[in-house]
Amino acid sequence: MSGLRVIGLAGWSGAGKTTLLSRLIPLLVTRGVRVATLKHAHHGFDVDHPGKDSHIHRQAGAREVIVSSSRRWAQIREVAEGDEARLPDLLRRLTPEGLALVEGFKRESHAKLEVFRAANGRPPIFPDDPRIVGIASDVPFPEAGVPVVGLDDIAVVADLVLSRAEPLETVLARLESV
Repeated sequence: MSGLRVIGLAGWSGAGKTTLLSRLIPLLVTRGVRVATLKHAHHGFDVDHPGKDSHIHRQAGAREVIVSSSRRWAQIREVAEGDEARLPDLLRRLTPEGLALVEGFKRESHAKLEVFRAANGRPPIFPDDPRIVGIASDVPFPEAGVPVVGLDDIAVVADLVLSRAEPLETVLARLESV
């Protein structure tokens, strides 16, 4: 896989997006794919914890905090209400190779795999979103017009994700033309 390719996972809360990702990522890694994830959160969240230096710095008023060690680094940036980062800006921050799996951002125009679970009691998204390029579901959708694979058939989900992911440049051009 050359360059960064992007695909989203879209679905209602409780559909199993995070569970699917937790099973999909290890399989992709064993296939030699460098995986990055980008998760949208709907509310304030913390990745640093009370009592830790990064939290103390942020609570003291630092607008950006970078924590670095020999094994990883993380950046936390505080933004004003209404200044939420846009998907194109976040995608540009990723290493430009491998596969980016975007969880959330379901209203954006990047290619998405819908995660659907019937017990969730919500309608499917694909009829109203032309950027749904496949569905991982526990029920069939013969009218979908896109590939439908079993929610628990992780190898087939991985194949679908890899075949339907789009080059970063294509995704950025579409996102920025809206």
